[in-house]
Amino acid sequence: MEKFEHDYNAEQIQVLEGLEHVRKRPGMYIGSVSVRGLHHLVYEIVDNAVDEALAGYCKNIHIQIEPGNIICVEDDGRGIPVDIHPKTKISAAETVYTQLNAGGKFGGDSGYKVSGGLHGVGASVVNALSDWTEVTIQRDGGIFQMKFEKGKTIQPLTRIGDSDKTGTKVRFFADGSIFETLDYEFDVLQNRFREMAFLTKGLRIVVEDLRGETPKKSDFCFEGGLKSFVEYLNKNKEKIQKEPIYIEKDGEVPIEIAIQYTTAYSENIYTFVNNINTVEGGTHLEGFKRAITKAFNDYARSKNILKEKDSNLLGDDVREGITAVISVKVKEPQFEGQTKTKLGNSEVSGIVSAVVNESLSTFLEENPNVAKAVLDKCINAAKAREAARKAREMVRRKNAMETTTLPGKLADCSNKNPAECEVYIVEGDSAGGSAKQGRDRRFQAILPLWGKMLNVEKARADKIYGNDKLNPVILAVGAGIGPEFDITKIRYGKVIIMADADVDGAHIRTLLLTFFFRYMRPLIENGNVFLAQPPLYKLSKRGMEDIYCYTDEDLTKAFKELEEKGIAREQVGIQRYKGLGEMNPEQLWETTMDPAHRILIKVTMDDAMAADETFSLLMGDEVAPRKKFIEENAKYVKNLDI
Repeated sequence: MEKFEHDYNAEQIQVLEGLEHVRKRPGMYIGSVSVRGLHHLVYEIVDNAVDEALAGYCKNIHIQIEPGNIICVEDDGRGIPVDIHPKTKISAAETVYTQLNAGGKFGGDSGYKVSGGLHGVGASVVNALSDWTEVTIQRDGGIFQMKFEKGKTIQPLTRIGDSDKTGTKVRFFADGSIFETLDYEFDVLQNRFREMAFLTKGLRIVVEDLRGETPKKSDFCFEGGLKSFVEYLNKNKEKIQKEPIYIEKDGEVPIEIAIQYTTAYSENIYTFVNNINTVEGGTHLEGFKRAITKAFNDYARSKNILKEKDSNLLGDDVREGITAVISVKVKEPQFEGQTKTKLGNSEVSGIVSAVVNESLSTFLEENPNVAKAVLDKCINAAKAREAARKAREMVRRKNAMETTTLPGKLADCSNKNPAECEVYIVEGDSAGGSAKQGRDRRFQAILPLWGKMLNVEKARADKIYGNDKLNPVILAVGAGIGPEFDITKIRYGKVIIMADADVDGAHIRTLLLTFFFRYMRPLIENGNVFLAQPPLYKLSKRGMEDIYCYTDEDLTKAFKELEEKGIAREQVGIQRYKGLGEMNPEQLWETTMDPAHRILIKVTMDDAMAADETFSLLMGDEVAPRKKFIEENAKYVKNLDI
């Protein structure tokens, strides 16, 4: 990678003040003090190392979760400057870790050409929210070290040896009095660092988990960059084109884009600015969308694939089945807030649009077979869109002619405030009947489903409208589907899937979750989807109150407690629930519907890419990856009824 030639010393470290506020209001800086915020600490330190890679100086980053949940991040970049800062009169390195708005990334005269960490809070926030932090720096012929406790310096920067190497190593232990948990999830970190390696061509990132008896290790380095990224994202999908379309353009705004079409019906476009995942898109995404729509329409017109009487393809038609990753590098990006989820620089839209239009137009001319295959899919998508429109209007007309627009089987609640209401989507009429009788009619609605529903992973939108299994769900939620979905119009604050604790129930949950993910994704992102957890066992004995167990661990614990009371296992009757219908209304209320005692699992989505990969794997057309997944995970299955 080309190095950004510029001095990087104490004068480039700019101070903008204080740390105590971070400990008092950590959510303002890392989003939350949950496991998500805990992981954010690691990202902040690794982001600094990646910025060194973007500047052309760092080739390797090594992350370790040490025993006891200690984090160690080491890079071979230039090392944080160790000379005395002219304003703070302490070392530049200590300034970076103790001053909230200090860093080498402000303005044009800094140590970095582009960077994600523009707010100067990363290292100091990690330090403030850690029980202790230890920083070791190699540069200027020496090894330097400094130590902190709860953000306060206990050992100023001290030279401890000589070295001809460069780099920074940061070890820290998060503060247990601030975070809800200190237990890092290796898979979450692994996914994040794999993404970083894809985005920084040639950078090697190694992540290790040294906790437990069997250490885990992943080693990521992708010379193909975003091309490799798209191939990874599509590994479980049937591809229309063998090789991704690859666009790379240097300039005022360096651009790297990879595009590949699959036979799927959903679009998956991921955007990044300076390696930051802009999950809400922004001007770079707008420019990309505008360009691909224009390029395909222009090509189709020039080759007479679209006749004069034909309407232009719309953006949704052109993007059906697309997997694309867009990465731009912007010197002074304008993000919406510290979370950096949307790019606002207006000039980026036109730059991306021009590059994509030119590059894609050239590709289509040079690859007519790929162009024809993709355009055939786009034209079929346009036909399906028109069919979906007609189906949608037909459903609306039908509903308008009826006395209500709610599905006939829905037993609604009396309260009309969505924030206080919940709907149980229940498997089967039998369980639905028990749920209707056992519910609290004031705020709980019941929608029974019967039979297996449509697998939307293998169907276009025109097959969904009017579908006798899905249409009741659409009408009950009340906010539309797809691009028309409006989260502000949902009729229930909680949408709860209640299915049997068996294989069929798991399949129904997966089908519904696939539908919500593909056509009502904001419902999941907003935290409105839940899974009810009915009990697996009931323990009963004359003269004893029934005991319900939700897991095998609960069952073992219950037997142990009964034995302590002098009740032998043989004296207790045990019932294994195979279906919700086996419970009467009172039991269903007590175990699964009463807010005071029930267990609800909130469906969350921290990683949209991982979720897309999972649904494609489980519900898509490709059989081989699914077979492999089943073979590898069969040993973990519990409570399988045959």
